[in-house]
Amino acid sequence: MELFDVKGKRVVVTGAAQGIGKATADLFASRGSQIARLDFQAGETIIRCDVADEASVEAAMRQAVERMGGIDVLVNNAGIALRKTAFDITADEWDKVLDVNLKGLFLCSRIAARQMRSNGGGAIVNLASIMGFSGGLFPNPAYQASKGGVVNLTRALALEFAEHNITVNAVAPTFVRTDLTTPIFTNPEVLKKVMQHTPLGRLPEVGDIAAAILFLASPAARFITGVTLPVDSGYLAR
Repeated sequence: MELFDVKGKRVVVTGAAQGIGKATADLFASRGSQIARLDFQAGETIIRCDVADEASVEAAMRQAVERMGGIDVLVNNAGIALRKTAFDITADEWDKVLDVNLKGLFLCSRIAARQMRSNGGGAIVNLASIMGFSGGLFPNPAYQASKGGVVNLTRALALEFAEHNITVNAVAPTFVRTDLTTPIFTNPEVLKKVMQHTPLGRLPEVGDIAAAILFLASPAARFITGVTLPVDSGYLAR
């Protein structure tokens, strides 16, 4: 058995138009996987999907199955952040973050797992965050709460889906240069604070996160389930 072989795997990646999602879809494709790229943004190779809307997810997953014949791997990457303090964030803004980051992940997982169950198993990899284990460096309560939920939902689904030979794990990145983190990487003072909490002295790129995702979806991780793997340059070691 080739431990990191994902050739021929039928992979669905949400939030695949850019950033970590795009890097992940590209990496799986380069290793011979079939890819269905889901995103809220429309595109020539994109299946449009609003992960917070159950009907939209159902339609997108049907299209992915029609295209690939089934689903072996789901990467729940779609996510948003609204960096506002607890005093400033509105109830509607709070709901929007939780709807995309947590409810959307649940909906995608449940719908994909039904397909995996009928095909003998599969792997789900969620995008958590170091903020799922930490109060964070900057006020961002909705995001922190949503990612903490992802960490524990990963455990819950791992236990529920185990009997169907479906593993459920997550990756918890530190700050990675994407559209989501532009406000951090374009502010020298903010970036300085981030680096003060980065023992390795360097931050991962999107490809580093994609590599961890591929590992958790590969045969090398066939006995790993319910864990969240930090890719954090030592942030959580403090």
